[in-house]
Amino acid sequence: MYRFFVGCVLSFLLASCSRSLGWGVLLWSTDKPAIPSGTVLPVYIRSNINQVWVAGIPVSYRTDSLDKMEIPLAKLELVGSERAAKQRAQDFAQFALLYAETLQDGLPIRESPDNNAKRVYRLHSGEIVKILQAASGATAVSSSGEPLPGTWYYVMTEDGSVGYCFSYRLKLFEHSGGAMGLARTAAVAEEHPNDELDRLVLTVWVPDSYSNMLTNQRIDIEALSQHYGFFPGQDTGIARIHTETVDKSFEYTAIRADGTRSWHFEGSSLQMTLRSATQLAVYYNDGSAIPAMFLFNAFSANVDDLIVQEQARREAMYQRIVAQGPLFSSMNYGTLLLNADGRFTWTGYDLLIPQYISYASLGSGTVAMNLFVETNLQNTFDGALSLQCDGIGIPGSILNFLYTVDSQGLRLELVPDTNRNGAIVIRRATSPLVMYFSKTALPESLDGLPEIDF
Repeated sequence: MYRFFVGCVLSFLLASCSRSLGWGVLLWSTDKPAIPSGTVLPVYIRSNINQVWVAGIPVSYRTDSLDKMEIPLAKLELVGSERAAKQRAQDFAQFALLYAETLQDGLPIRESPDNNAKRVYRLHSGEIVKILQAASGATAVSSSGEPLPGTWYYVMTEDGSVGYCFSYRLKLFEHSGGAMGLARTAAVAEEHPNDELDRLVLTVWVPDSYSNMLTNQRIDIEALSQHYGFFPGQDTGIARIHTETVDKSFEYTAIRADGTRSWHFEGSSLQMTLRSATQLAVYYNDGSAIPAMFLFNAFSANVDDLIVQEQARREAMYQRIVAQGPLFSSMNYGTLLLNADGRFTWTGYDLLIPQYISYASLGSGTVAMNLFVETNLQNTFDGALSLQCDGIGIPGSILNFLYTVDSQGLRLELVPDTNRNGAIVIRRATSPLVMYFSKTALPESLDGLPEIDF
């Protein structure tokens, strides 16, 4: 009875293995026997426990008596009928033999073909990926903003991870089965990726001044719009230091650990050290005895959102001034009209020529709410602004003022350039020029006045 039972089980297994689940297309070539990707194979068993297919070996590829082999689930696509599998193989033929070697440590595979898409895998230098198809995606750019040559590809790693990778840092090659024959770097053998380095290259690193802006609530749009910072360039192999004084790029092949929480960008003089969870020191050799060093802070805010918020704050401040006018007049300094669109017209300012206003100025221009007031001046003044005059042929004058506005008019106090630290007014002039403009009713006839945009 026992022999009969065992015989039945064996007969069932043999019968099951002889019945095909369907046909599939090999996505990653095999070593032994050497079968190229793109080959159509009969599929007999799917093992979810062992994560393999049992597929038939075509007669032309057999090297011994074995006629079946195991293939990892990710490396074969089960299609269905033999006819459908052959059509799939034909569609795949353009990429069937195409693989790529990674030229940069840390190169990301992303969820979609876009540099800003979520990263799903980090490649090691020398790692091999299988090209599955080309993809249309967003233009990839370098750290300097220049478009990079290359193509987005949908790829698969050897462990079956899939996603999109840009080809700029990939070396494409064809392989028809058997051993790859390409030397892999020691990085491929790493069992665990460098999690700390992963976090570092994905962090937004900005100059100290950015953090100071947030702390002091003085957002300098002009500085923010330059997008200063340190960019490791994990997508491109080009790191960049961009500050108000330096804009320098470094080509490298890999980022290697160089001591505790320190890394070296191979192929360049660039190094970085993580001083704390939020501060990064970046060094490079510029030929002098002491390497150039820059400090950057981790930045969690969205730069573009900060710019929009600051623009809205400045607009609200300006409109409060306009609401008290928009026409202001002074016996000594003329008439000042402030348009709601940020333009101004000034007539009768002859006493200010040429000491403060050049002959080239046209008496019109733009109001900029681009200045901040030091804490010790905030109880005296509502804020600071600039009048940027139009000019003939050459730029007109730029006048910076502290201001206060009340129900009766507008008080302007001239700020010399020496009394500013960048965008911050730090002190009043010793003998300041003060101008008071009274609120003036708009004339019934606007002849001679520019059109007002309310």
